[in-house]
Amino acid sequence: MLQILAAFGMCAGMVVGSWFIGRHRNSKAKLAAYECGIEAVGDARRRFSVRFYMVAVLFILFDVEAVFMMPWAVIYRKLPLITGSRLFGFWEMLVIWVLWASDFTTSCARAS
Repeated sequence: MLQILAAFGMCAGMVVGSWFIGRHRNSKAKLAAYECGIEAVGDARRRFSVRFYMVAVLFILFDVEAVFMMPWAVIYRKLPLITGSRLFGFWEMLVIWVLWASDFTTSCARAS
């Protein structure tokens, strides 16, 4: 409990400290269009297409997949010693991936 209080206290201290130390002056340059120079038109809270979110979900899916595949790829040559055959290790990883991907996609389908 003491560690949690210390962490929250440190976070609050950093936020409050940056508020007092930082400059809060609006200028013409700060209020100008950012980087591209195109003036903002319309409301910033417009609705996005579902395709946008599906691309984001697919990115997360393949990003996490790469994290799962990396350790398996590193020990692929040692698989006959661990599991008896490389083919068994391949099918094992394929089954784990399919189960994980199907669970991930069904949970995304339920969310949308």
